[in-house]
Amino acid sequence: MIPEHILNRKGARSFKDLDDEVISYLNKGLIQTANLMEWLTVDQLALLKKILDDIKKPDWYDNFYEAVSAQKKPSANANTKVIGTTFLELTNDQSIIDYLSNHISDVPRCWVAYWAGLRESKIDKKLEAIAPYAADVHFGVREVAIFSCKEGIIEHLDMAIDVLSEWTSSNDENIRRYAVEATRPIGVWTKKIDELKEHPEKGISLLDPLKSDPSKYVRDSVGNWLNDASKSKPEWVKNVCSRWEKESTTKETRYILKKALRTINK
Repeated sequence: MIPEHILNRKGARSFKDLDDEVISYLNKGLIQTANLMEWLTVDQLALLKKILDDIKKPDWYDNFYEAVSAQKKPSANANTKVIGTTFLELTNDQSIIDYLSNHISDVPRCWVAYWAGLRESKIDKKLEAIAPYAADVHFGVREVAIFSCKEGIIEHLDMAIDVLSEWTSSNDENIRRYAVEATRPIGVWTKKIDELKEHPEKGISLLDPLKSDPSKYVRDSVGNWLNDASKSKPEWVKNVCSRWEKESTTKETRYILKKALRTINK
């Protein structure tokens, strides 16, 4: 039985505030991380060792340990990618994918999000595989779902936009947000999309349907997408915002416009 104060915690704001009891539960995979600070703290190899025991594959551990140890610049995100990639190299067993995908801990779901994003070569199939992780309840899994597909999106941008344009009509705000966030011209912690920096008009089919989205999570991404584009194509962004201002008088659109124009209006 996990104590209420563990289940209902908000998450530490700094490493010095981390609770040893919380860390123990995290490293055993018994709870989800509550924020980025906790996510960065998880001992992924310790958690992996327990999970490999659970799926009766303890002999795989050395493969993961060697792959993680071989990194020149290890980090929590890099470890996640290496572990997901190593799973892909070792097996394509759907039962293991299902086990990780439904794990109570968000960290194994992050591993399998990389696995899912990397195992498909065609961008339409890649995005189809990543959709459940793009819709995950946990912020970390949703971000990894972007990382795992970003290179494929860049390489096959036009087809990716065609697929993701359909996602903008989803009832799930996480799916709508993914369509925008994964294609941001600059973004955060991910590769820039030079084609969209120079030709942001290619992404208008992702933006127009969401110009008055009811979800703040989606509106933030739309505003940030346009703000990214404003750094290389300010006139295009001004024209889009001017058009939206005429087409939609909602408070949601006004919120997006303010965020979109914040660099231009400095």
